[in-house]
Amino acid sequence: MRRLRSYLTFTYGRIVRPMGRTAGELLGVTPALLTAAGVFLVVAGLFYYLQPASADSVDAGPTLPAQSAAPYSLPPLAQLSPSAGASVSAAIATRVTIPALGIDLPVVAPPPNEEFPLCNVAEYAVLDKPMAFPGLPQATYLYAHARTGMFLPLLTQERVNNGAAMIGMWVEVYTADNQRHVYQISQVIPHVPNASSAFDGAIAATHDQLWLQTSEGTIKDPFKMQVVADPVGVLAASPADAHPTGRGNICATSVPKCKSPTGGGCIR
Repeated sequence: MRRLRSYLTFTYGRIVRPMGRTAGELLGVTPALLTAAGVFLVVAGLFYYLQPASADSVDAGPTLPAQSAAPYSLPPLAQLSPSAGASVSAAIATRVTIPALGIDLPVVAPPPNEEFPLCNVAEYAVLDKPMAFPGLPQATYLYAHARTGMFLPLLTQERVNNGAAMIGMWVEVYTADNQRHVYQISQVIPHVPNASSAFDGAIAATHDQLWLQTSEGTIKDPFKMQVVADPVGVLAASPADAHPTGRGNICATSVPKCKSPTGGGCIR
């Protein structure tokens, strides 16, 4: 028991403190009340611990984790409404984080005539309209490479039991009006064909919903994976948190040559 308490106290410092702070704001509970004597508590069915996934500097490496990253059974999905008094306007997404996986990326518009996504950022999809407005009755669709420091942990987890350990994780999307939209992952969709039909589910959304996409292989791989998350609540964010400075860059490796003189994200 003493060894377990020591392990959970260490876990608290790495994972529970930031998640406790978020839940305290959403539920009106102070973070200190979310833990006691180093014991991990499940609050409103929202909390569990997941070790950060390992990452390789490739679009989709063959290495798989030795075991599922979730040592605890998952609680039921939360059934919470947005925070009282929260107002939602059409503010664009600026940052996405998944604390349990160590994902933290600026969100930017895709470059004009994009042929290959930028590195070190997530981008929002632009179809007939920009899909980048969390909180509105529609889907927000963000994508990034399956590379180190980007969305690789999503792919790593998807390769274990089709990503079952990600169900229930929190995703935070910051917006330009200094808001933090908290979502909870409800679905992982593997092996999505790289075609326009991949957007059908997101386009059909009639309520606030978050979709994340990354690659399942190299640049020639015909499949993508998607993660769907549902809203939990909306919190105020500081301007510094809501306005990261990173704007992305053309990837250093595995970058295709531009097919047109105006291509974006590719090399000439």
